[in-house]
Amino acid sequence: MAFKRMFCLLTGALMLFTSSAAWSAEIHGRSSTQFIWFNDIYTGNKQAEFGEYLSLSVTKLDKDNKLTVQGYGRITQDVRNGQGMNGRLYYLYGDYSNLFDKLDLRLGRQFVNYAAGSALIDGGKIELKNVGHLAFSVMGGRNVYFSLDGEATNDRDFAWGVATYLYGYRNTDAELSYFMKLDNDGVARDQLGATFKHHLFNSLKVYGNTRFDMASETFSEVLAGVKYFPNVDLVLTGEWYQSYPTFDSTSIYSVFAVSRYQEGVFRADYTINDKINVNAGYSRQIYEDGDSDVFKIGCRIRPIENLSLNLSYDYQDGYGGNLNGAIAEAFYDITKQIEVAAGIHYDVYERDRATGEETARKYWMGGKYKINNKMSASVRVEDNVNAHYEEDWAGRVAFNYDF
Repeated sequence: MAFKRMFCLLTGALMLFTSSAAWSAEIHGRSSTQFIWFNDIYTGNKQAEFGEYLSLSVTKLDKDNKLTVQGYGRITQDVRNGQGMNGRLYYLYGDYSNLFDKLDLRLGRQFVNYAAGSALIDGGKIELKNVGHLAFSVMGGRNVYFSLDGEATNDRDFAWGVATYLYGYRNTDAELSYFMKLDNDGVARDQLGATFKHHLFNSLKVYGNTRFDMASETFSEVLAGVKYFPNVDLVLTGEWYQSYPTFDSTSIYSVFAVSRYQEGVFRADYTINDKINVNAGYSRQIYEDGDSDVFKIGCRIRPIENLSLNLSYDYQDGYGGNLNGAIAEAFYDITKQIEVAAGIHYDVYERDRATGEETARKYWMGGKYKINNKMSASVRVEDNVNAHYEEDWAGRVAFNYDF
């Protein structure tokens, strides 16, 4: 509770400072007012709600433009089932850069992502740079997470971490980091992480990242990949990925048996000309109980200036059943201000020979209208038909204002 009060005071102070410096500050952002309807997957009830989504950026708060304020949140009001108003603050922080030309400071609610772990925190982050070819970062604060009805953080939820990374190298990025999360029962996460990326010969990029869970003494994630650009029109990608699910050590799920998953991927993307892009890929999915082969092909075609078509097909065979899936989407600009679109997603799958083949289909249509340089409106309606629903309508109407 004390930290909540501190955060509210911080928020108020930032807003007060912004107001007092309004003569020089610039405020930009987007207001999106939306009406959404859908079927609640938990209750099966039809749901309808109004929502207001607001993002903002405040700059030029000081002479050298080192201080900025960033924020994003939403408020929704249920209008059908009496669930009332629900609000979420996703981030709101003050960012001061290049203090003494060496420090970047960030204070408030923010998302922090290290190779070792990530968290949404009410707290701070400090980065030390320009002290050589290594930079350093430390973060910590109240660990924030949300439930269906709002924020569900407990008083003892806390996350902190440290990282060091290469600084000043044009073609190479690398990071080594540590992340810990605590809750009411003690240490929930204790992890090491590393990430690496390097460009070679202006045509090759090699990259990888890994995460090691200290509690289970296992690598929970490993990724190694290479991208080759023989020319500006062709990109070849090869990746190998391994995942071993881990849970918070304070969770009952941490005692459950889990399976290791591995995947090898090859993909090619080719731009034939300014009207046709094509792609194709193959992945080998490796489970402890069997393997699966997945093939994907797709293209983006612009047969005429105002029309764009997205077409894709994927086929899966092996462990987990058989799947044939296709997507067809069309986007058409009636004028510079009006765009209409529609699409079909069609899947045929067989998970169990006892049930035979089943189908899942999604039909959607929508449109956008640019009123002027600052205002726009959009609408999207879709229907899902599958083994569970004969019809499952959902939609969204939005009015956006950029300031």
